[in-house]
Amino acid sequence: MYVRVVRFTDVSSERMQHLLERVNQAGGPPPGVNAKGLEIAFDQGQGTAVVLQRFESATDMEEGAKIFAAMDVSETPGTRVSVDSCEQKLAVEA
Repeated sequence: MYVRVVRFTDVSSERMQHLLERVNQAGGPPPGVNAKGLEIAFDQGQGTAVVLQRFESATDMEEGAKIFAAMDVSETPGTRVSVDSCEQKLAVEA
């Protein structure tokens, strides 16, 4: 499994709500993005968010990254400050 970790600043509650509504209405990833999962964490007090996009392969992650990088800034929760492309080494759930 591969995970693209994107960190944002300048995230308002309104922008986060708009993003959540759009994601829920879409019912899946944008066309051309072969993601297997999505997690969004929002720290309202700090105005930051972390988005975890999960992919089955590094190739799928790279192709998805191209589409996400081309997104209009208004379609993101805030200002993108970093992107990490990771291979998941461990996942534990209670």
